Amino acid sequence: MHASGRPTVETTAFLLAALEQASDAVVIVNSDLCISHFNAAAEVIWGVARDDVLGLDASCLGLTDLGPNSEITIRRSNGSRLRAAVSISRVEIGGRSHYMAFVRDITAEVERRERIALLTLVADKTNRAVVLTDRKLKVVYTNAAFSRMFGYSPEEAQGRQANQLLAGPFTDRETLARLRRRICDGSSDEEEVLAYDKIGDEIWVSATVKPFRNERGRIKYLFALLTDITESKQLRSLQQLIMGALADELPLTDIADQLCRRVEVLAPDVVSSVLHIDSDGLVHPLGGPSLPEAYSRALDGVAIGPDIGSCGSAAYYGQPVLASDIDNDPRWQPFKAMPLAAGLKACWSTPIKAKDGRVIGTFAFYFRECRAPSRWHQRIVDACVHLGALAIERKEARAQIARLAYHDMLTGLPNRAQLRQLVNQAIDDCRGKQLALIFLDLDHFKDVNDTLGHSAGDALLVDFAKRLRARIQPSDLLGRLSGDEFVIVLPNCDPARASLVASNITDALTSPLLLDNRQIPISVSMGISIYPDNATDIDTLMQQADAAMSEAKQAGRSTHRFFSADMNRLAEQRLVFSAALRQAIANDRLKLVYQPQTRTVDGALYGVEALARWNDPELGEVPPSKFIPLAEEVGLIEQIGLWSIREACRQMAAWRRAGLDVPCVAVNLSPLNFQNAKLAAVVAETIAANGLPPQTLMLEITEGVLVNERSAAIETMNAIRKLGVGLSLDDFGTGYSSLSRLAHLPIRELKIDRSFMRNIEHDTSALAIATAVVRVGQSLKMAVVAEGVETEGQRKLLAELGCDVVQGHLFARAMSPEVFERWLVAHAAEQARVMRRSVEEVRSQPAPSLLIASTGG
Repeated sequence: MHASGRPTVETTAFLLAALEQASDAVVIVNSDLCISHFNAAAEVIWGVARDDVLGLDASCLGLTDLGPNSEITIRRSNGSRLRAAVSISRVEIGGRSHYMAFVRDITAEVERRERIALLTLVADKTNRAVVLTDRKLKVVYTNAAFSRMFGYSPEEAQGRQANQLLAGPFTDRETLARLRRRICDGSSDEEEVLAYDKIGDEIWVSATVKPFRNERGRIKYLFALLTDITESKQLRSLQQLIMGALADELPLTDIADQLCRRVEVLAPDVVSSVLHIDSDGLVHPLGGPSLPEAYSRALDGVAIGPDIGSCGSAAYYGQPVLASDIDNDPRWQPFKAMPLAAGLKACWSTPIKAKDGRVIGTFAFYFRECRAPSRWHQRIVDACVHLGALAIERKEARAQIARLAYHDMLTGLPNRAQLRQLVNQAIDDCRGKQLALIFLDLDHFKDVNDTLGHSAGDALLVDFAKRLRARIQPSDLLGRLSGDEFVIVLPNCDPARASLVASNITDALTSPLLLDNRQIPISVSMGISIYPDNATDIDTLMQQADAAMSEAKQAGRSTHRFFSADMNRLAEQRLVFSAALRQAIANDRLKLVYQPQTRTVDGALYGVEALARWNDPELGEVPPSKFIPLAEEVGLIEQIGLWSIREACRQMAAWRRAGLDVPCVAVNLSPLNFQNAKLAAVVAETIAANGLPPQTLMLEITEGVLVNERSAAIETMNAIRKLGVGLSLDDFGTGYSSLSRLAHLPIRELKIDRSFMRNIEHDTSALAIATAVVRVGQSLKMAVVAEGVETEGQRKLLAELGCDVVQGHLFARAMSPEVFERWLVAHAAEQARVMRRSVEEVRSQPAPSLLIASTGG
């Protein structure tokens, strides 16, 4: 170096020689930006000789407009390209700027870098987490899926111990140890392990780990591929487990137990339970194998409510309920002792809902620390609530099928099939003791069903069943056979207790059923058979009790009768009579007799009532009190009513042709006749066929027809009145009628029931009722007919009350048409004599004198 500080020639030569030997290309550009030095490495990189470029502008090499450090693409003389790293330094010499460029071939490095970037891009696109660690398990690399899965950025993960980063309190250490052994052995396999993310939530992963070894065979890196199997495998396996249990038709408690056990494997930090909520809102444990048995038993039968722990509250509100601190949660205060004693400090309960939105159960997680559920817990519960709903709804569906097969849907009572099994079992359990079987049949149920409609009939049956259940013991059996027939079985019961039970049932029915602001009377007829006194098998006991019930019906209803040997004969007789009655109707063997109705004022004929009679060739004269109820029981009463209309109209036409003046004929009809929408058409056709004015026909109806104003019966009544045919309300005062309804019905006539006539002379209550009926008729401009008049005293009282028409044995009994014709001729003659006598008495009386008071003058 020269003393002036400038390099000597020797120094300069040395530096140029050193640059010539450099492995990197060195290019020196002078202040004029021309190439002044181009070493051997530069010749290799650019593929040109230095003599060809020295003195040329540096732009020919692409070295202008570059920063201190750059990467450029060099086009070589042979057409190939390479990537180079360029570092440029400026040197001041003699006040002039020179530039020195150091150029290095980085083509291989760039290709490697691009391959790494491509691999990173591919790794980041996969949904599997990739982790690369050194042999000491320090994280070297993680992909984007790892960040998404566990919440750690690459910067947060690098340098951390992988086992400390991902393991948690319930990670299975044996699984990790087994994985390490396989890595060391050189084998590769998958392991399922519970890992934890950055915020502590559980994630089940399938881990595949492979070692990368150096040339000496030692492990240098570990590559791990982690797949989230939380839902795809773990929850699916849970679903498959429960669906398999459902397919195998395991009991619901076994399914719930399996569900809880599997959940506690998936989430080792919880204790799970499944509860069923019945239709009454009561709790019933189904599964909870890790809960204390005493605690589960204590829950059974507890009613849900807003402050009943987590499960009771969740079921009540239909929403998940978390008690993160059982000890201090007000909802848990009455129940906290047992769970706290078991080390359970928090509880999270979710309602299980049916498809229709009903809460049918709860699924609960208990925690051993005060905490809230994790995302993993929520995913488990979402799956379990669905599976629990499937299991519980299947149980409900099976129970419903069983109820349909063995229980009456309306009342919920055992049906005929189930009752047979229960009665047979009760007989087997008697062990020599007595058993009572009571056969019950509602009185007049058909009338209620026909007039009020089936919904009212159903309500009556439900109320009746409730009253029966309230009057018997829990150990007694109650079932519904069909329609209005029920059976009660009283185990270990003698006749005295059976009679007491039957009497209590009668008393329980004294209060009427209130339905739509109407009071509907309820009564029942009962027959009782005793095992083994009367029979030893269910069929015979049933038949005997049925026969005894029929006797109770015959005795006036609303009572009970015990079976006796004579009843077998009566039952057989009833079969004979019903068959004979069908034959009588089919062969026109019924007859009508006619009882006159006369006006109270002058005794003139008002009309006749047509009454059916049956004289059988073999059975003889069968009274109406026997064959009319029989016809109702066996479904023949409607046919008798239609036959009566046709026969009465035929007879009226015959009398008119004979010149006999019969103003009107009244025919009794059943409520069933008025349920027939074609009745008005039949009546119109019949009176037209016989050439009768419509006012000559009066149809008598009972009060039971009027109970339901919206029934078909009311429409039929209106149609009949439009024809001009009269309607008479029979037995008024004994049934359901209300005055407000009566005023709007097409009734022309009221009949006072004969039961009030018997005591009208001596009983003030009977007289008051008769008076009220007459006043009602007068106020509504209806004729009032009193039937069953047998004494002159009764007639006089009725006349004083203003009753329009009387009918009864005092005047005439019911007669055949021929006898009635003779009676009518005699009655007309008697009426004529009475009229002449009245006229003569009037004429014989002196004319009234006119008294004039004189005045004094």
